[in-house]
Amino acid sequence: MHICCLSYGLKSTCCYVSSERAIPSSNIDLHFAHCSRNLQKCKICSDMIPKRHAEEHFLNTHAPVSCSLCSEIMDREILAIHKGENCPQRIVTCEFCEFPLPAVDLAEHQEVCGNRTELCHMCNRYIRLRERYNHETRCTGMVDNSVGSSRDVRPAESAQGPQGRQPPEFPRKRLLFTIAITGIAVILGSLLFQRKSETTQVH
Repeated sequence: MHICCLSYGLKSTCCYVSSERAIPSSNIDLHFAHCSRNLQKCKICSDMIPKRHAEEHFLNTHAPVSCSLCSEIMDREILAIHKGENCPQRIVTCEFCEFPLPAVDLAEHQEVCGNRTELCHMCNRYIRLRERYNHETRCTGMVDNSVGSSRDVRPAESAQGPQGRQPPEFPRKRLLFTIAITGIAVILGSLLFQRKSETTQVH
């Protein structure tokens, strides 16, 4: 009896077949020879794979893959989680202006963006965006000289009540303004870098 074949009366079971289907005992020798010649067990998932497809199976199922955003090499199984939660180049949005940018640049962007000010239409004071939520929850419509700390944690916008929110057109204007400022900054940075490179080449 072959090591991969178990006999049960008139029928035997071949472990080369993933379902371990029953094989007539009279045919088990021929069946075993066919399986051992044409199939092999995957060393990673233990599936029985046709030998001619073994490399294709490995490449499509188990081979490490490269993240299309940051080029980091990782196991295929964690690629989706990496792209959605960990990749430094995944696109996220600023909580203050909703501008989309790579996650690696988010902290620096929000440090600047959160210090921008907007007019509170209840007390007519300019409030930093990072302090807006705390201000709106306390604002009574009268001038208040106390200003909340810029370190205050701002809960999600969805937690805000309807009172004290900006009119609908303000977020859109703010987004367009931020996009314009960002574009100008990128252009100026490129020009300065180009001039610096040209100056270096001349010297």
